Amino acid sequence: MDLRYGTNPRQQAATAAPVRPGRWPVRVLHGSPSYINMLDALNGWQLVLAASRALRRPAAASFKHVSPAGAAVAGPLDDVVAGLYGVNPAGVGALTSAYLRARDADPKSSYGDFAAVSEPVDAELADLLTGVVCDGVIAPGYAPGTVATLSRKKGGRFLVMEGDESYQPPRYEGREVFGLRLTQQRDDAPLSPALLDDVVCGALTPAAADDLLLGLAVLRYTQSNSVCYLRDGATLGIGAGQQSRVDCTRLAGAKTDTWWLRRHPAVRTLAFQPHVRRQEQINWQIRFIEGDLTPDESGRLAAVLSTPAPELSAEQRTQWLAGLTRVAFVSDGALPFRDNVDHAHRHGVEYIAEPGGSIRSGEVADACREYGIALARTGLRLFHH
Repeated sequence: MDLRYGTNPRQQAATAAPVRPGRWPVRVLHGSPSYINMLDALNGWQLVLAASRALRRPAAASFKHVSPAGAAVAGPLDDVVAGLYGVNPAGVGALTSAYLRARDADPKSSYGDFAAVSEPVDAELADLLTGVVCDGVIAPGYAPGTVATLSRKKGGRFLVMEGDESYQPPRYEGREVFGLRLTQQRDDAPLSPALLDDVVCGALTPAAADDLLLGLAVLRYTQSNSVCYLRDGATLGIGAGQQSRVDCTRLAGAKTDTWWLRRHPAVRTLAFQPHVRRQEQINWQIRFIEGDLTPDESGRLAAVLSTPAPELSAEQRTQWLAGLTRVAFVSDGALPFRDNVDHAHRHGVEYIAEPGGSIRSGEVADACREYGIALARTGLRLFHH
């Protein structure tokens, strides 16, 4: 298969070919994928299959630059998500709910995402996808008429791909870098509730166990180092590709705080003028939350609001963030120092899953006991590069 171009448009002659001749894990129904589109589709497809099979619910992921911006399984929508996308939270379908919950984790980063879903795309989800800035979708199938609906998006350039649920990948996988071919056994360790059996301290609720299991599926397909915060079957913040694990923890924690602060009454009541598009509203909400608007930005925000909005005070932020609870935290590698726990605790974390095995694992466990955090050791590192 010829790809539109490689990692960058100047990198031509990009192709994709199955390792087993004639056996494709995915097929293109409409559009022409680039190299990165294909990577996002393949990683997203594996993630939603793993999450759906582990939790037995429809799953969705919003991918950007070969890592998920968000992922979720089907579940209830709160008024913030429902209002932003103009849907009825009581009547929205399971698959659409999964994608909206995935996209809501980091809606700024999900701008121009690649969507992956574990169930066939129905008319409801197809209609929703036509109204958001999204580059493509991969699913195991499509309801009649939905491919035609999606094919008209982006002037006919929207990518529609189909994943093969029955496909079994080869035992070994490889990649070429600077003239060398690197080969390794595929990481096919199963993700099951048994990974959470070794609870070092505290206790896991069934909902927390599900969140931790979802986190393991998410991090298996997130660029390492990586961590994620989750609650109620959805990611709240994902930190990917940092050299320092605690930097991942802080980055994902800041995203988690932003997710929660978007539910603050002062943010929900920002009155945008009718011409302001959804993504502009999202971007302004986040800048408003971050609280470091430049004088120029303050003027531009005032120009798109129909009524003035006073800034959130430090006290308001602190009081609101204290209400974020029941958060789960997963790390793809062992927590090397207790500072990860210290930072995670600041973002409502009550449950942690990590491989264990670092020389300071005892200190990590002590920190969890100090904060009343339940700690499960999986013994399974999930690095992804």
